[in-house]
Amino acid sequence: MKAPTSLIPLAAAIVAALAGCAASLPRFYTLASPSAATAAVAGSAPLWIEVAPLAVPERLARPQMVVRSAGVDAQVEVLEDSRWASSFESELRDALSSGIAGQLGALDGTRGGRPASAPVMRISVQVRRFDAVEGSRVEASLGWSARRAEQPRALVCQVNLSEPVSGPGIDAVAQSAQRLTANASAAIARGVAALQSNPDATCPI
Repeated sequence: MKAPTSLIPLAAAIVAALAGCAASLPRFYTLASPSAATAAVAGSAPLWIEVAPLAVPERLARPQMVVRSAGVDAQVEVLEDSRWASSFESELRDALSSGIAGQLGALDGTRGGRPASAPVMRISVQVRRFDAVEGSRVEASLGWSARRAEQPRALVCQVNLSEPVSGPGIDAVAQSAQRLTANASAAIARGVAALQSNPDATCPI
């Protein structure tokens, strides 16, 4: 049976609308490195770490990726079609906690599960800057502190990182952000390891 001529434009419009919806589905990215998790070092009292909720600039506190326009320092873009797997602060917190735990061979108690009597290193991170420029670089400045639960002194440090973006497109930006996050985890882990062995440790270079 032949469709009425009047329905053909309507059907075409529906097909076009569905195609448009499919084309606009967002892509999701993670900051976590696939090789971050490792087994805890064997011992009678393995170290646990807990990373507190992150403080981030308000413009970054969203799941959408935020990139700075090349050559226009005052302009940023919020990318509705390119998003982190969760809000940026949660995604970064999870990536840092798993990365730090992996570097140290520690157990990650950030989301709970730590026995009350287990030794724990509490870590706080403040994101002072996290800038991504498509086709150029990703840069970040993080203030962080770490303190063993039973020790009054905290180690307070800052790390500044820069990672080149190796190609065009948002995929390359996300990969650079992931590498930068892995480098931040390694830097914090070095400080935590130093504090673990020496209560008077200073920030690693």
